[in-house]
Amino acid sequence: MSKMSFENHIMKQFDEELEEIRTRLMEMGGKVEQQLQNAVRAVTEADSALAEMVIKEEKFVDEMEVDIDEACILIIARRQPAASDLRLVMMVTKAVNDLERIGDEAKKIANHAVLLAGEKTGSQGYTEVRHMGQSVVSMLNNALDAFARFDVDAAMRTLEEDKKIDLDYKTALRELVTYMMEDPRSISRVINILWVVRSLERIGDHAKNLCEQIVFVVKGKDIRHQ
Repeated sequence: MSKMSFENHIMKQFDEELEEIRTRLMEMGGKVEQQLQNAVRAVTEADSALAEMVIKEEKFVDEMEVDIDEACILIIARRQPAASDLRLVMMVTKAVNDLERIGDEAKKIANHAVLLAGEKTGSQGYTEVRHMGQSVVSMLNNALDAFARFDVDAAMRTLEEDKKIDLDYKTALRELVTYMMEDPRSISRVINILWVVRSLERIGDHAKNLCEQIVFVVKGKDIRHQ
């Protein structure tokens, strides 16, 4: 094999490895998005069986994080990537961490869904969870779609959605505190709802991180803290 054909062969293998970790990241994103949707539904529909399923399946998200991290380490060790290729590998390692955190928050929501389903009292707070849940699921979906297409404009638009989620979170807090003041019997249940909306707000932050990483990969520009 000539030197040129050998180099082409190595480059092809490298490209395939980069595409593989990108594909696996998208698979992990799809899994996490489904976990989030199910967790929110488990709360609003008082479905403890669905919540238990989310809790059990979270371990698969953890395993995916470990597998992708190991693949990234091998690429760095074997290929010593530079410039945009290195940014992509580093972005994947950061993105899987954010996705794993989203999986953790979805599990927390599911845990509270089990407690709420057991109480069977009142419906205060479910409107806030449903509204925030829809917004956060949409933001995560848009972030993953922007990554799949390396679309910086879409990533920047999605970044702005986090401001609305933060505002919705503050509004939900005020409403939930009002419920507790008006009906002290609702305190236990509403506290569980408070933890749910807190997890949703954190998931919005992690989706925001994904968007910032897309800009870093494509533009080589770090826009965190700006």
